[in-house]
Amino acid sequence: MSTLRPSAAALALALAVDPAAALGAERARIPEKYTWNLADLYPTEAAWSQAREDLKKRIAALPAHRGHLGESAGAMRAALDDYFGVQLALERLYVYASSRSDEDIRAARPREMRQAAQHLVVELGSATAWLEPEVLALDAAKVHGFVAADPGLAPYAFFLDDILRRKAHTLSASEEKILAEAGNLTDAGQSAYGILSNADLPYPTVKLSTGEVRLDAAAFTLYRAAPLREDREKVFAAFFGALKEFERTMGATLNAQVKAHVFNMKVRHFSSSLDASLFRNAIPTAVYRQLIADVHRSLPTLHRYLKLRQRMLGLSELRYSDLYVPLVGKVDLSFTPEEARAETLAAVAPLGKAYQATLKTGFESRWTDFLPSPGKRSGAYSTGVYGVHPFQLLNFNGKYEDLSTLAHESGHSMHTFLANTTQPYPTSAYPIFVAEVASTLNENLLLHDMLRKAKDDATRLTLLGNYLDGMRTTLFRQTLFAEFELDVHEMAEKDEPITGESLSKLYLKLVRQYYGHDQGICRVDDAMAVEWAYIPHFYYDFYVYQYATSLVASTAIAKAIRDGEAHGSTAARDRYLAMLKAGGSRYPVDLLEAAGVDPTTSKPFDAAMAEMNQVMDQMDALLAKGKKGT
Repeated sequence: MSTLRPSAAALALALAVDPAAALGAERARIPEKYTWNLADLYPTEAAWSQAREDLKKRIAALPAHRGHLGESAGAMRAALDDYFGVQLALERLYVYASSRSDEDIRAARPREMRQAAQHLVVELGSATAWLEPEVLALDAAKVHGFVAADPGLAPYAFFLDDILRRKAHTLSASEEKILAEAGNLTDAGQSAYGILSNADLPYPTVKLSTGEVRLDAAAFTLYRAAPLREDREKVFAAFFGALKEFERTMGATLNAQVKAHVFNMKVRHFSSSLDASLFRNAIPTAVYRQLIADVHRSLPTLHRYLKLRQRMLGLSELRYSDLYVPLVGKVDLSFTPEEARAETLAAVAPLGKAYQATLKTGFESRWTDFLPSPGKRSGAYSTGVYGVHPFQLLNFNGKYEDLSTLAHESGHSMHTFLANTTQPYPTSAYPIFVAEVASTLNENLLLHDMLRKAKDDATRLTLLGNYLDGMRTTLFRQTLFAEFELDVHEMAEKDEPITGESLSKLYLKLVRQYYGHDQGICRVDDAMAVEWAYIPHFYYDFYVYQYATSLVASTAIAKAIRDGEAHGSTAARDRYLAMLKAGGSRYPVDLLEAAGVDPTTSKPFDAAMAEMNQVMDQMDALLAKGKKGT
């Protein structure tokens, strides 16, 4: 059993529902109402196993359509109906197995189920490797003629157009089959890292002023904000010291994953791994590089925030381990899951009653798995299954950060729900580039709702400080990660060695540049060099930059919605909800432009920086007011 010490709020929550159930309790002791209901996917594991056997037969039957796509519109429709029907069934199978595994990564059977589902993903890719090459072998006019002639092909129009767009990077049927089979190998690095970091890594135990704690990933997130610097220093030293012990191993797992990305780049004839990744959603690589450039020229804004943090904490020197401690120590914003749900529902009121009602139903229907427990996957996410509903995983510790995470993941879930209930299955899956808009917009609405209800300046300072923390972690920090990821891939493309040691050297250089180490803004000790090993997103193939671009977009959209609400207009809200309902029926740049944001320019970024500076102006004014009153 974990020795994780609960926060006061979390402990009070646990004692209120069950005197024996404390934060970090074994999963079986967590009240059912705080767990998700996977029975909505399959009533029993036996039902899942039977579905898997049935799905294997359906996958094996798909090659029967090979060679017939060009015969008629009906033949093409039959093939795509079967293909997407299998894909939907596989999505359901995989989400169930993956979610079961995430409940306790130590458990062998759920991991076996997840691997079995992943194997079917590879089998599906292999069984349909001929599909795209066969579409591309047809004249584009013929494909468009089929779609015009058969209304049943309408849901597949965007899918077919996207295949035609990818013609230059699509291989022959036999080559595509080989690539699909290689899927069993290309995620090996990520799989090994996941097991090591979540289940096998011997996380340290450290004695703090409040007692002894075991610092797994969830506990580190909680205790890195300890009010005493001595405690924080111990937490950072112990946690990153443990990662340092596995620097070489984690360097090998990341190297394996990056090499898989480079392999894909080369065989598909892209100029870079970045180009290969962004091409999937028709995003210009200039957007990625522009973000990094925008952040670099805006580092003075980050440094202004860091100096403000140092002043508010009363420190003679700001250290990297001081970045998570609350700016206003006297304000304890703590929440039970029930309170967090109520606050989230109140915050999203500007999105309309229908949005609120649907989210409320989700809260009451066990969409969310709330509490941490030994072996549970760290972090938080939202996933979904078309025709069922979204599922959210949290590691709720009762702090404002956890409330914000609930609002964040609820934004994802509502995006999924609205897309799934509006779009046909083939266009329901929205691109990652817009995914984080829905989540960070909810965080923005939460902040402004909490500010509206704040009863004192200390609470306002706390909330505004949380906003700035979010801008640091989501915009600046994620862009730092994006630059690190780009540099690592470029190293691999040049056949430069990628080891744990070289990764740490690169990471330390970047983090010191961003945080102004050499200018005396924030001291970044050598031990922070291994922080890259703590970030699972580096295995996701140029994912993290989208947190930053989405935050920039959502900041602009949220402001437009609030301004419209103040003037009795729902135009901005309606455009935004239309974007959510559009799912993946258009490319992400087009989706955002329809919602009122052009991500190909620096204008949204500059607006976000203006808001960040306005918040610091407000905080300076509140601090001056408080100083004058003493």
